[in-house]
Amino acid sequence: MAAVAPDEDITYEPDEQCSFALSLGMGIQGVVIALAPTVLTMSLFVQSTSLSARQATWSVMAAIVVCGIATAVAAARLGPVGGGHNVLMAISPSYLAVAILAVNSAGPQTLASLVVVTAVFQLALAKWLHRLSRIITPAVSGVVVMLIAIGVMGVVVERVGTTTTDAPDIAAPVVALIAVLVAAVLALRAKGLLRLWSPIIAIVAATIAAVLFGLYDPAGIGSAAWLAVPQPEFPGLELTPGADFWALLPLFVVVSLAVTIKAMTTAVVIQRVSRRDPGAADYRLVQGTVNTVGIGSLVGGLAGTLSVGTMDATSISFAQFTGVASRRVGYCIGAILIALVLTPKLTAVLLTVPSAVASGYLLIIMGLLFVEGLRSVLQDGLRPQKAVVIGVAVAVGVGLQGSDSIGTIIGGAWGTLLSNGMVVGTLIAILLTAYLESSGRKRRRLETALDAETLPQVDQFLSEIAADSGWDEASANRLRLVGEESLLSLMEESETGEDQSPSRLVVIARPSAASIELQLRTSADAQNLEDRLTFVSERAPAPEGHTMSLRLLSHFASRVRHRKYSGIDIITVEVERTQ
Repeated sequence: MAAVAPDEDITYEPDEQCSFALSLGMGIQGVVIALAPTVLTMSLFVQSTSLSARQATWSVMAAIVVCGIATAVAAARLGPVGGGHNVLMAISPSYLAVAILAVNSAGPQTLASLVVVTAVFQLALAKWLHRLSRIITPAVSGVVVMLIAIGVMGVVVERVGTTTTDAPDIAAPVVALIAVLVAAVLALRAKGLLRLWSPIIAIVAATIAAVLFGLYDPAGIGSAAWLAVPQPEFPGLELTPGADFWALLPLFVVVSLAVTIKAMTTAVVIQRVSRRDPGAADYRLVQGTVNTVGIGSLVGGLAGTLSVGTMDATSISFAQFTGVASRRVGYCIGAILIALVLTPKLTAVLLTVPSAVASGYLLIIMGLLFVEGLRSVLQDGLRPQKAVVIGVAVAVGVGLQGSDSIGTIIGGAWGTLLSNGMVVGTLIAILLTAYLESSGRKRRRLETALDAETLPQVDQFLSEIAADSGWDEASANRLRLVGEESLLSLMEESETGEDQSPSRLVVIARPSAASIELQLRTSADAQNLEDRLTFVSERAPAPEGHTMSLRLLSHFASRVRHRKYSGIDIITVEVERTQ
């Protein structure tokens, strides 16, 4: 396994502290990008519902506060909550259609109840995330990321060509092009502080061009108040759900599943792009990010606003583009968003950034996001079955982007939901992966304790599987060696005291004529095996202890993956039959 080349473009990793001035500057940049989607989504929501003026105003203000809280919590590590990385949170537009339907057909109390229930569903998914490890694979996550990037690119390109001012038709495309060129040149060549401030420089340069073309409208700034305290308007919950609630609940569950997968994907990728020397993804942090989304949505439901979701493209590309991944930036973004509710004039200033400027900047961000999705898809190679899953999911997802064919046929909320290319592509990737999992190799299972006495038992188990699969002696010995070294790697880091019982171990084998896949599950808190294998590669110095064992495992196993969840470790190795 080759070592991962350090990413020298990361100036500050999550655990490193940058200056307050830099944190504030990066925070302002993040807010400029993060605020508009939330305000736009909430504006579309209140304009399409029967909410009163006071309810509408409060729902928008509550949305901004909830997003600020969720963004700050996502950057922290508060037990099982928080992913320890800068993941921007916004009101998820995926819920927009079903939320409008819920309010107009059943009222704000039913909507609040649905948001709370789906938030609990997301928290349950985070708890049992390890059980979805074979369905929510890197390939599925990569498909989600690519579909997000492709979908947003289409929307951005459409926005570039539209303007409500008397400016010439060429104005918006030229302004967007200036944003793209300035941002790209600075990202490629700028160093030090100039690179850190390159997004703001690109936005300012493009905004100046927008002013010259007559695309900048500052009218909203003058009428906004300097300070204001929003008046709360809590809708409450429907304690005795009626028929409308139960009819709408499946819609909300489907959307929340897609939003959760997006959050998982973001949490995995942000770990890779936020460090100079990326290692294997820590799924405890993924669970923390999903928990943050669930808690943010729970608070949003109680407050009378919509569910939150991760800003996938912005979060990932923001770290790549600026090179600043310090958690201080996430805290600043959260604090600024909360403060904006009390300072409407500052909010108005941020929202006057012309659409053409934001569109040009978003094009680069989407391009970077697509590349990250492609990396995830190709992470474990591209086998024929995997290629079919990816190809079908992406083809259908892209084909439905901007098309209302399903919505016209089915109609209603389900039609609107299934016209969303990202949602349908994600569901297809999940269903095809689940089909491969259920119709593939038959499983053999061994459950025992994780201690030295387990080695002969596991060895006998693997010998029987190799014999039943018709493997020769050399192939069987190869399988037994890989199983032994994987087991030893878990035992090495999970020594139990005299008064402690050994951890539980589950070994699952999926045999075939060409290869056998082993999965070892235990409650041990072992050092990540993928990271240890990286250290013993030829391009990196070896750590202390068991270097030879790790080299043997790296040589004889065709694939090694180690996922760490809260209280659970899962090692998956694949051994190919000797030709």
